Amino acid sequence: MSGHDVIHLRGLEFYAYHGVMPEEQVLGQRFLIDLDLFHNLQKAGSSDNVDDTIHYGEVYQVIKTCVTEGRYLLIERLAEEIAQRVLDQFACKSLRVEVHKPQAPIQGLFKDVSVEIWRSR
Repeated sequence: MSGHDVIHLRGLEFYAYHGVMPEEQVLGQRFLIDLDLFHNLQKAGSSDNVDDTIHYGEVYQVIKTCVTEGRYLLIERLAEEIAQRVLDQFACKSLRVEVHKPQAPIQGLFKDVSVEIWRSR
């Protein structure tokens, strides 16, 4: 069952300047990030030692840097950047990243627009 262990980070909210439309790059908007880290948590569950898991506070900082310091036209590119940096810096087997753009420039009523990617080593 260790293949199903997961750390969830949900609803990470940032203000940033991603988008194709010029006004998105000037005015900015909210972005929400959900991340699932697939990693064997059995050792951490037994040891109660943070060194035996993935420190989600450190993962948060990597995501924050990706979202707030980079500027991308597409949320697909932002999701890919988050995935690659997290895989490069942490020992997870695989991950799922979802980038939400709840104020996307769409004429009409909607709750959310998002992209989801899955990546592994």
